[in-house]
Amino acid sequence: MLKRFVDVREEELKAVLWSFLYFFTLMCGYFILKPVRDEMGTAGGVKDLKKLWTATFVVMMVAVPLYSALVARWPRKRVIPFVYRFFLLNLLGFFVVLKLGLASGMVARAFYVWLSVYNLFVVSVFWSFMADLFVSEQGRRLFGFISAGGTAGILVGLLLVRELAHPLGPVNLILITAALLEVSAQCVQRLSYWARDVQSPPSVGAPVGGGVLSGLKLLATSPFLLALGLQTVFYAVTSSFLYILQAKLVDTVASGAAARTTAFANIELWVQVLTLLIQAFVTGRVISRLGLAAAMAVAPVLTGLGFVSLALVPAIALFVAVRSLRGAAHYALERPSREVLFTTVTREEKYKAKSFIDTVVYRGADVVGGWMEGGVSALGLGASGVLLAAVPMAGLWLTISMYLSRHSRVRGGAPVAPLASVSGDAPAR
Repeated sequence: MLKRFVDVREEELKAVLWSFLYFFTLMCGYFILKPVRDEMGTAGGVKDLKKLWTATFVVMMVAVPLYSALVARWPRKRVIPFVYRFFLLNLLGFFVVLKLGLASGMVARAFYVWLSVYNLFVVSVFWSFMADLFVSEQGRRLFGFISAGGTAGILVGLLLVRELAHPLGPVNLILITAALLEVSAQCVQRLSYWARDVQSPPSVGAPVGGGVLSGLKLLATSPFLLALGLQTVFYAVTSSFLYILQAKLVDTVASGAAARTTAFANIELWVQVLTLLIQAFVTGRVISRLGLAAAMAVAPVLTGLGFVSLALVPAIALFVAVRSLRGAAHYALERPSREVLFTTVTREEKYKAKSFIDTVVYRGADVVGGWMEGGVSALGLGASGVLLAAVPMAGLWLTISMYLSRHSRVRGGAPVAPLASVSGDAPAR
């Protein structure tokens, strides 16, 4: 039945379904905790976010070399489940400490930093694994459907938060994420067996090799990887501006942990529902025939236009609309196309350079964005000034995206088209 909607071949069917479930459980688990994290981050005031982002960046600088050391020595079928179960044990530890109420303020800040590291790490590892598991041609056909597992997981996770945050309490939601993370680890094992038996040559499952700092070295010596890193920087900096604006809006309309958790979940739920509708009925029909350049250009263009609109009318309804349009463009078009580009690089670049870009570079851009927002606000320009200051960044982001779309032909041998989703013509997250 799946073959009626997705261009999947018989020998790929099991891998695609396991990959869908894998991404579903990762994103569902994270989005169960994301509103909890956001509430904890704003409990001490929006001004604390910049310090939390800086702490996250410092932790990431330590974690990424440790991960590089693991993938250099051990095969992926051991490393990825080990990383996920390490995070699972961390979750159980936070659950116990938060339930006991020990140093709740300090633990809340530590949880915020930890989940910010966890989020980027587990998703980066997922896409590195996908880029290693499937070749470029398969990625163009299958990554759209696999990405849809993430969209489904996000919606289910947010619905669970909205329904359970008040009766169970935010802390108890941690146990659901822990269970889902174990399912993710099981999916990795199943996919590794499939790769061994059906898809990959024996060398693909071997350790990656290389040094602990290889990710940074690869990024510094490859214009292609550097461009991917800059694309991430501009997306992350503009995202941090939107995040701070969201935190300020929520702070004005909700008080108390459960109320703020529910408010963040409601905003995120509306964003994801609208994103999914746009993916299904708009983006695919408008963009699917225009190629990689158009697919990668939409997100920066919408960011520039959306920021100008919010600077003029800073309303919650418009904020949700801007986040939805931008989210649909990024997750339905730009992100899947970017992940297909990673299928054209070496295994060391997939696991180390990509991990460095998705974690250290992303969180470093968060820090830059947070302190930039503070600096512009300190000049008395307010939220409108911050948003307008980001418009030139959207222009630079667009320039980098056009560079990547041109060089995809050189790296991959052929231009990469936008990805088909569940419906067959609309890409999905």
